[in-house]
Amino acid sequence: MKMKVFSAAVLALMMTACGQKALQDPASTVVNADGTVTFNYRNDNAKDVKVDVQFAGRHDMVKDSVSGVWSLTLGPAEADMYPYCFVVDGVSIMDPQCDQFFPNEGFKNSLLDIPGTKEPLVHSIQNVPHGNVEYISYYSEAIGGYNNALVYLPPSYDKSNDSYPVFYLISGTTDTEEVYYKVGRMNYILDNLVAKGEAKEMIIVLPYGNPMKIMPKQPAAGPEMFFRDFFGEDLIGSLMPYVENHYRTINDRDNRAIGGFSRGGNQGLMNGLMHLDKFSYICGYSTFTQTNLPNVYDNAEDTNSKLHLFWSGVGTDDFLYGTARDYTEFLDKKGITCVKEYTHDKFGHTWMNAKYFLAMTMKLLFNPEASAEAMKNAQPTLAKTGEEQDFTPGVMARLFPKPLISPEFVGDSVIFRTKAPEAKVVKLEGDMLEKPLAMEKDTDGVWSVAVANLEPSVYCYNFDVDGLKVMDAQNMYLVPERGFKRSILDMPNDTYAVNAKQCEYTAVRVIADKGNYAEIVPMGKTKETMPIVNLVADDNDTYEGWFKVAKVGIVLDQMIADGECKPCRVFISEKEVAGSQVTIHSGKCKSWGDARKEFVKAVKAL
Repeated sequence: MKMKVFSAAVLALMMTACGQKALQDPASTVVNADGTVTFNYRNDNAKDVKVDVQFAGRHDMVKDSVSGVWSLTLGPAEADMYPYCFVVDGVSIMDPQCDQFFPNEGFKNSLLDIPGTKEPLVHSIQNVPHGNVEYISYYSEAIGGYNNALVYLPPSYDKSNDSYPVFYLISGTTDTEEVYYKVGRMNYILDNLVAKGEAKEMIIVLPYGNPMKIMPKQPAAGPEMFFRDFFGEDLIGSLMPYVENHYRTINDRDNRAIGGFSRGGNQGLMNGLMHLDKFSYICGYSTFTQTNLPNVYDNAEDTNSKLHLFWSGVGTDDFLYGTARDYTEFLDKKGITCVKEYTHDKFGHTWMNAKYFLAMTMKLLFNPEASAEAMKNAQPTLAKTGEEQDFTPGVMARLFPKPLISPEFVGDSVIFRTKAPEAKVVKLEGDMLEKPLAMEKDTDGVWSVAVANLEPSVYCYNFDVDGLKVMDAQNMYLVPERGFKRSILDMPNDTYAVNAKQCEYTAVRVIADKGNYAEIVPMGKTKETMPIVNLVADDNDTYEGWFKVAKVGIVLDQMIADGECKPCRVFISEKEVAGSQVTIHSGKCKSWGDARKEFVKAVKAL
């Protein structure tokens, strides 16, 4: 199976989600005229509520004795996007009033967007031509299964037969492939820069940086596994060939760039420097890499001659600053030219910095004159002060504690786990259960329960912690619904699992100027001659649920390949579309698994 999803302005369609009234409660976030932000949260049973936001840290909220609403005003804050969450009796939860969230393997935060008051920010959604973003699944030899990526196509891509340079842009540790899109807003940054003539059009590919996590079969532990670069093997051996076979790309080193943030920056620097026959633009954001790469550092003249741009940006208040500074000083001593950029006011190791650095380098990519000027003016590394933060094992352990495994598939059972040491009662809730299931706590404060013999399908579930609904923090896949967001359970033996088989792919395109609306058209087919299926997202659902949970693109892909249905055109919207042969409402189905069954039955009957 290979599926791709187009999106021109999906974030714009969600912008009104944060701060709207839920029942009679006040808006959960209110940006005040003085730049402060008021946070509001209602929970009549909570004994202690805090708000944790990146621009201010964690603070106690105060409960109003009349309304019962917990509130706190913080700031002022600079216009930007900030992750935040509420901490209710020690349990972190996303804002139930906010649709926008930070996609991550572990922590889940909501996103606060403070717009620029005088002029739009570089990542703001502006009235300019927008490109499309496609979600793709491709077979990876390195992991022995399917991996995911996003591909941004510039506004002119569908209007011409031109070929384009490619920038491989990688997110950080625990980030999913969506983060440079949903949080880093790489598409809007480039759209805005191109519209002003400050950047070149390009294709951007967002890989998933942790392919080992989704390997169908984990390799045996040992030195070979520890030192093996599964990401690099996947990138060079599978993802790049896939992109170059399916998109109009210019396939030479002068038209390829690679870079990333944090761990993704390390992966970008290492794979770029190790493959100077493939990349000539290399960017690292808040990062560093190995100093023992063969044939790179000890041959400065040859390395410099192959680099149109070598760029490093880091905040002086970043916990990685000391290590990143030492790396660029090492480059200076080796005679390797590297452009350095430092910030002092963006909260260190944050996506505020990641967006800022991205915008700066986009102006230089695939622009030989501008990049040559930047390299010519590259300055030495800042002098050492002795006050630099360093990336120590202690910092690593604090930032990335050993995670639980949940859900874990063991034989015919699924084990669910969550950590809540102070909780009295924890239950598992889900549409695979007739009633909530009590969980048991161990001596480490971890609650667990096993569920056996589930029907192969897709399910939505959550935990109930002393009456508070909580998603599974260990599960990277969330249901994209309004309000509280449940976690997604994909059974590995599901008929339409992403690893089931290799098929031709369909395309799901979000229409930028018509609200929450998407279209699926099987590739290579003439859409005007096909019957129309209308999938309506209503009640608490969003249109993304049809292709992220019900996975109708994957389903249609495989059914067409197996001859189970004729090619059809699918509209995904929040209202009925005239002229369709079949209309299915998600709100009339008991679950997304049932919604998928209705879709299968409908397209078979066409």
